[in-house]
Amino acid sequence: MGYTPEMLELIKKVEASRPERLERSRKGIDFEALTLAGREEVLSRFHPDYKAAGRRDIKVGPSKGENYPDEFADVLESKARLIVSGAQLEKLTAYETEVLVIGGGGGGTSAALMAQENGCKVILATKLRHGDANTVMAEGGIQGATQEVDSPYYHYLDVIGGGHFTNTPELVAALTNDAPLVIEWLERLGLMFDKKPDGRLQVRHGGGTCRKRMHSSGDMTGSAIMRVLRDESRNRAADIKVLEFSSAVEIIKDSKGRAAGALFYNLETEEYFVVKAKATVIATGGYGRLHIQGFATTNHYGATADGLVMGYRAGVPLAFMHSTQYHPTGVAFPEQNIGLLITEKVRGLGANLLNINGEQFVFEREPRDVESACIIRECLERGNGIITATGRVGVWLDSPMIEVLEGPGAVKRELPAKYIQFMRYGIDISQVPMLVYPTLHYQNGGLKIADSSATNVDGLFAAGEATGGVHGENRLMGNSLLDITVFGRRAGINAAAYVKNFSGELSGINMDHVDAYHKELAAARIETDRVAPLILPNYTRDETMEKQLTTHYQGGIRA
Repeated sequence: MGYTPEMLELIKKVEASRPERLERSRKGIDFEALTLAGREEVLSRFHPDYKAAGRRDIKVGPSKGENYPDEFADVLESKARLIVSGAQLEKLTAYETEVLVIGGGGGGTSAALMAQENGCKVILATKLRHGDANTVMAEGGIQGATQEVDSPYYHYLDVIGGGHFTNTPELVAALTNDAPLVIEWLERLGLMFDKKPDGRLQVRHGGGTCRKRMHSSGDMTGSAIMRVLRDESRNRAADIKVLEFSSAVEIIKDSKGRAAGALFYNLETEEYFVVKAKATVIATGGYGRLHIQGFATTNHYGATADGLVMGYRAGVPLAFMHSTQYHPTGVAFPEQNIGLLITEKVRGLGANLLNINGEQFVFEREPRDVESACIIRECLERGNGIITATGRVGVWLDSPMIEVLEGPGAVKRELPAKYIQFMRYGIDISQVPMLVYPTLHYQNGGLKIADSSATNVDGLFAAGEATGGVHGENRLMGNSLLDITVFGRRAGINAAAYVKNFSGELSGINMDHVDAYHKELAAARIETDRVAPLILPNYTRDETMEKQLTTHYQGGIRA
């Protein structure tokens, strides 16, 4: 348990350089940040998004010709799990509602709450349990310009700059203008933000921020947000029905081409069923479990791009799917913690990133993609990484600095979850540093939406990590929890408004668009036995699958 003798020997170099680094920190002297030209240079050479290998042009659909990672292209250019006729769809209809929300994370639950608040009956259907989502994996905080020295104007500039000036401006305006309202809304629902002794909100810096606007709840902010949203939805059970272990596999449409709900697969009974709805919200989250370029991921078990596949087949174009975020500080040791996120809050509290010689090599609050690229450069080109017994590589994150800068007990107080998770393996992060390396964390792209959260398909809305444009080509810390709540709320409000203005009846429900997509695959000469949505990732080893002679897999589901 704990670090090996060889690693403990290397930690002595970290301890030797700490007094000088602490003195510089107390004087407010940071490691020199990169210039814009320097950022572009390190990104172009070391960030995985900039590699030509492992990517290809999409041959079908509304975003045909765009270049995406192979792992995502594979699911996008897959066949449907099944195509059901209109008569069968009617027979399978188990529920009818006004607003259907697909996804039970923070975005979906925010949408359900606002749709209900605006007078609609809602069904929230989620693949796993309500709250099993990337929302609970988000740790460090949520941004919002709530302080006198700050404003949505500065927040807007930070988001645009962090996204390399590629963001969709109206989405950024919505994000930053709604942020203070969301902070107030969450607190009103019962979220316990970190506060100063006088009761004022405690705010800190994040990478790429020009003002302190990071609001946190320990190092479990996402979990805290999910708790209050889930509890509030349960308080409104008369109007919000929750279906767990119900995975959407296809959007359905009516005879007028409007979204009319979805076809679902019940993971417990293995039955298919239909939910008909006048408005549908896709809030299915990310695609980390596709393991782009083989990276470990911080994402929850169900993050397999299902909503993107369904929305794309329904005719919604994609935006920014060429861009994937690798969080700079994922755990590299111990092996049991691989994929665990080390929140950016650790660096915001003053911990330095150090190489094998105990030397700083990067400004700790660069935008995430730049920070990740610098760590990869330090390890792979310069050879200054620390190699573990299993062959992984990483750099030190000097968490004991926090104890000195913030006072004894600060690590346990500010980072309680991380402290416990490392202590399980005999590592006290208040006394010794953590070993970290970039980890697949977030998809910057997704379904294309307007600032109302509406897609180009009538009656179909989307929110959160399943959408693209707000973050451009790089997301700043604290804007994911903000994204899901801002656009989840907007999706719910505007879905309810759509329902109120809905004309006619939902009739002639069909999956004709899925049939048309299959024909497009055939016309593009894509011959495949792949099936999507995957629903769940499949980690069964090839040699095991070869011996499962009577077992058949459909996507990630064993049939």
